[in-house]
Amino acid sequence: MTAGAELQPWEFERRDLAPTDVLIEILYCGVCHSDLHQVRNDWFPGIFPMVPGHEIVGRIVQTGSQANKFKVGDLAGVGVMVDACHECENCRNHQEQFCMVSPVQTYNGLGRDKKPTFGGYSTNIVVPEAFAHRVSEKLNPAAVAPLLCAGITTWSPLRRWKVGKDHKVAVVGLGGLGHMAVKFAVALGAEVTILSTSASKKRDAESLGAHHFVITTDADQLNTARHAFDFIVDTVSANHDLNTYLSLLKTNGTIICVGAPEKPHEVPVFSLLGGNKTIAGSGAGGLDETQEMLDFCAEKGIVSDIEMIAIQDIQKAFDRMEKGDVRYRFVIDMASLKES
Repeated sequence: MTAGAELQPWEFERRDLAPTDVLIEILYCGVCHSDLHQVRNDWFPGIFPMVPGHEIVGRIVQTGSQANKFKVGDLAGVGVMVDACHECENCRNHQEQFCMVSPVQTYNGLGRDKKPTFGGYSTNIVVPEAFAHRVSEKLNPAAVAPLLCAGITTWSPLRRWKVGKDHKVAVVGLGGLGHMAVKFAVALGAEVTILSTSASKKRDAESLGAHHFVITTDADQLNTARHAFDFIVDTVSANHDLNTYLSLLKTNGTIICVGAPEKPHEVPVFSLLGGNKTIAGSGAGGLDETQEMLDFCAEKGIVSDIEMIAIQDIQKAFDRMEKGDVRYRFVIDMASLKES
C-alpha cells in the first residue's frame, strides 16, 4: 500500500511478547476519520505499508511472564497509543498521550524499537499491558470500539473543563465524535444544543438526548443562539469557518476543537478580544482518563451508535465517511478477515 492507494490485504508478523506485554485477538476495530487522513498523507508523510486502526476491542489470548492486569479470555481495548516513556513530566501527570520523549502511536508511528507500528485493521495486536484497557462484559464490544478514540477524545475536554449541570454546551457536527460529545455532555448534566448545517439530523439529535437543535445556515436560528453557550465542542474534520461559532459563545466562553481539518483556521484576534473568548484544542486522553471513561460508560450504559462492516468494504466505508454518510461510526467485524 502506498499513499492514497486503496487498502489491500497484507501479511505481517507481530513482535514476540515482552514480559509485560499482552497479545489481543482483535474482534472489532472502529474506522476513524483520521484513518482516511493518514492513508492519504493529508497531515504528514506516512509510513507505508500502513495498517490503520486505533479503536480496538478484542480478547486476551496470551500474557507475558510478568503481566498480571488481565487473564486469558478477558475483553480489552486499545486506543490511539501503545507506549510511552512513563518518566517525563507529561507521563508522570497521567498524560501519556503527550509523552515528551517517546510517544508511540498505535499505527503510522515508530515503536521504541524504531520499527513501524501497525494498527487494528488486523487479526491481533501486541501491546504493553498498561496500554490495554479493561472493557466491561455488560456492553456490546463492537459498540465499545469507537470509545477508544471518538469516546475519549470528547470525554477528555468535558472532564477537563468540568462540564456539568450548570453549563450550556453546543456540539458542532453530529458524526462519530459529535454523537459521543452529545451523549457524554447530556450524561454529565449539561444543557446540550446541536449546531448543524443539516435539518435532517434534528430527529437523530433528539434521539441522542440533545435539548436543542440549531441549523447554522438559517440566519434567524443562528441569531437566537448568539451569546448562548459556555462551551462549544467543534468535532468537524472538514474545512470550516470558526468565526461563525465565536459569536455564539458567552463572555469567557471556550470553543474546544477536537476535529482536525486539513487547512488551518483563520480567526481575527478581535473576535477573541471581544468577550475574552478562547479557542482550545484537545487530543485523546491519558491511560487513567480512558479507563475512567470506559467505567463511566459501563455504569451509564453508554456506547457508540455503529454500522458494522466487513473489511472487504473498507473503501466504500471511507467514501461514505467522507460524505458524512454514517450513523455514526463504522466498525469492522474482524471475523471478515478470515474471508479475505
